[in-house]
Amino acid sequence: MPSTWVYLARHGEVLHAAEGRFFGHTDVALSPAGLEQATALGARLATEPIEAVYASDLLRARQSAAPLAAARGTGVAVVPPLREMAMGRWEGLTFAEIRAREPELCDRWLADPFAMPFPDGEGLAELRARALPALKELVGRHAGRRIAVVAHGGTNRVILAEALGLPLANIFRLALDYAAWSLIEYRGDGTVVHALNQRLAGAAGTPPVESTLARPWTPRREDA
Repeated sequence: MPSTWVYLARHGEVLHAAEGRFFGHTDVALSPAGLEQATALGARLATEPIEAVYASDLLRARQSAAPLAAARGTGVAVVPPLREMAMGRWEGLTFAEIRAREPELCDRWLADPFAMPFPDGEGLAELRARALPALKELVGRHAGRRIAVVAHGGTNRVILAEALGLPLANIFRLALDYAAWSLIEYRGDGTVVHALNQRLAGAAGTPPVESTLARPWTPRREDA
């Protein structure tokens, strides 16, 4: 079976990102900086031989995919199973608010966020169970060709962990900046990750180089 190459990108910065809120399924739009990042992402990948552009159905992913699709003269094909993990009754709250409202449950989640789902929401296993089959279907549909997929921090980490053979407990050791992209080759004998967390030089809101280094996970706004 010929290889399928997937340019896997995270959406750009969202409105209220500096507040550190857990967004999950909340349909928040891109910030002005995020819109600039989306434009830069589209320009960076415009010359790649990408035949189709896919995105989560959440607005921030669709907005981030739009410039790339426009550069190729196509639309953005929406794939709902690629949306971010549902964060249940913690959506829209900051970490400080969550801890103040449900300190015991928050402590349990912090002790093992990989085993405990978000209250009234999803866990990593549920995210993995819906996102990976959706991506596999796209890979099979475009055998021998290249596609772009724009999704979310949690979704993309689960996809990359599968490609790299990492356990779910290690996925937050993968840094994924806003509007950064990775390149995965899916071939008959397995997967190869050719690029990881490629940031956009000069794009608004682009973090310093040291922020892309893998580090132990602690709650922070870019993981929400």
